[in-house]
Amino acid sequence: MGDMPNKAGHEPGSHTGGSLDFPSEVPQAIIGREPRFKGIKRAGRAIGRGFLWLLKCLGILCAIALVLLLAANTVNTTVRWRAKRIAEGRDAAQNEADQKATLENIVIVGADNGVAAGFLAIRINLEDSRVYGVAVSEGTFLDVPGRGFERIGDAYSSGVDGVVSAIANYFSVPFSDYVIVPTSVYRDALTRQSVAVLPTASTASSLSQENLAKLSSYLKEVPSENVALVPLPTKPITLGERTYLEPQREQVADLLKTWWGVNAQEAEQATRVVIYNGSGVPGIAGEAAQELIRAGARVIDTQNANSFDYKVTQIIVRRTGETERGIQVQAVLGVGEVTDDPSDQNIIDLIVIIGADYKPQGVNKGEPSDAMQ
Repeated sequence: MGDMPNKAGHEPGSHTGGSLDFPSEVPQAIIGREPRFKGIKRAGRAIGRGFLWLLKCLGILCAIALVLLLAANTVNTTVRWRAKRIAEGRDAAQNEADQKATLENIVIVGADNGVAAGFLAIRINLEDSRVYGVAVSEGTFLDVPGRGFERIGDAYSSGVDGVVSAIANYFSVPFSDYVIVPTSVYRDALTRQSVAVLPTASTASSLSQENLAKLSSYLKEVPSENVALVPLPTKPITLGERTYLEPQREQVADLLKTWWGVNAQEAEQATRVVIYNGSGVPGIAGEAAQELIRAGARVIDTQNANSFDYKVTQIIVRRTGETERGIQVQAVLGVGEVTDDPSDQNIIDLIVIIGADYKPQGVNKGEPSDAMQ
């Protein structure tokens, strides 16, 4: 008889238990891949750890860089702050020195209703509280920039700046500021040898209100015995129907040497300039003269040029090897072509022909200097 199914209906050789039976051996294909999987995992973990380490290093480097940057910024800020404070201190000291220099040489004008009675050129010695002054009479004959030789009182009608420049030019002292007071106050100061009330009696001045107040404070502290005011040594001369007062150069030189420390021989070495109006603008030569005088030059004369068609200012050097003087004048005026045309004369150093390119910078601007010495 053939094989018959058992009672349970199972095929011969089939599993009759309650669980599945797996092969007793793992296939070789799977066994071969397992080491490679483990190697990849280990490599991945190593790469991860390396990446984390790199991130930590970068973080540390960034933190160090940030600290260094903050430290450098703090140092730079501190340095800039200290430099600023030092500069501010220097500026304050320089401003104080400039203000004192401004108040050292002043021209006091005694005038009423546009008519001047006299001009007192004073020097204030702030170190030992002394005041020295030379009174220039209105009849004194001086070379006034832009006007030529005339009575200084007559020149006042055209403006006080020209008079101040004329006095500075003659004295070789950098006067640039003035204080105008009533004639009675001016004469009383000369009589009493006292200058204390002059600033408070001012009717007009080139000084600022601050400097005028400082001037008043300085002068009030000067004892009367430390004030010396003398008239300018002059000799009367008659021209036509008018009498003029001619300054006596030798006696004036003694005063300048004693009170201002001006050596007459050294003053003669200042750049000597003749200025011509070549543009046709009225008074332009006088304005240029005032600028050069404030810079330390000596203006010998001002005249009209042979033509008013000069477009460019001409600076002609008349002495051999003195081109530098021409360059200095060019710097003061701000314009001009410098050329050399030497001459055997020893009266002037430069000829300046003002052209249409020259624009006056105004009076009483900037501090006097020794640039033209």
